[in-house]
Amino acid sequence: MAAYNVVRLVVIRDGTAIVFSEFGQQPVSFGDAVLLGPSVLFGVEPEGRVTYTTVYIDTDMALDQFFWQHSAILHDRLDAHDFAGKVYTEPAQVLHLGRDRAGRLLPWLDELVALTVEGKYLERFHRMQALWFLITDVIAPCIRVSTVRLTRLQRARARPFSARSRVPEPLRREAMLVRDALHSRITHPWTLAELAALVRLSPKHLVRVFTDTFGKTPTAYLVMLRVQEMARLLRETNITVTATGQRVGWRSRSRAVEASTAHTGVTPSRYRDMRPLMTDLP
Repeated sequence: MAAYNVVRLVVIRDGTAIVFSEFGQQPVSFGDAVLLGPSVLFGVEPEGRVTYTTVYIDTDMALDQFFWQHSAILHDRLDAHDFAGKVYTEPAQVLHLGRDRAGRLLPWLDELVALTVEGKYLERFHRMQALWFLITDVIAPCIRVSTVRLTRLQRARARPFSARSRVPEPLRREAMLVRDALHSRITHPWTLAELAALVRLSPKHLVRVFTDTFGKTPTAYLVMLRVQEMARLLRETNITVTATGQRVGWRSRSRAVEASTAHTGVTPSRYRDMRPLMTDLP
């Protein structure tokens, strides 16, 4: 089976099976769970009988939670996608929770399933969130993560700090002027050389000054502005995805889709499909 734009957690409740995914094939039983990234194929071949519960987690929600978990080193929500990709490099993995840990999950899973079947998303939203956090707290120590080696610029925009000790970077005039230029003409095909000439800095010096001030390079900042404007157009107009991309400065539809998906967690088409859900809420 395949699921798109969601992260899946498959918890084995009883019996045994062989599971298939990008890790190859592995035997699982009670005490095991399978964690699957978006768009990852997965199959189960029971050995006699197997019972399992699958939790589907919206990728955008997972990225939001990842951002707040790592807010001490991530500058903003838009950095979370790339950083998560560096931390969780395995698209699928079997988690060996153990029988005790798995046993703790079962009543929370049962309650979460019951609330889902009853459609209590709005009335019991906070309880469902609490249940998911309880489940996450149990499985998180068993998830394999990758060692991340940050570049100098990544350190500049993802510097660890404590809430009490952080000292804001001074707002350099050159950085402010470049930011204003990007805001005023987001459709312009800016180059680092062109931006650097505006403020009489070398491109390398401009990148350092801008990153120290705003937490990302001028190029990344421009992408963020375009994604935000594209999202507004998708919410407020009915023009095509291709046209929205062109209006914000991308000549290629594929580039617009790639950037929008990377920063929002969903494709532009999916984002537009969500518009009635956002506007119909009381």
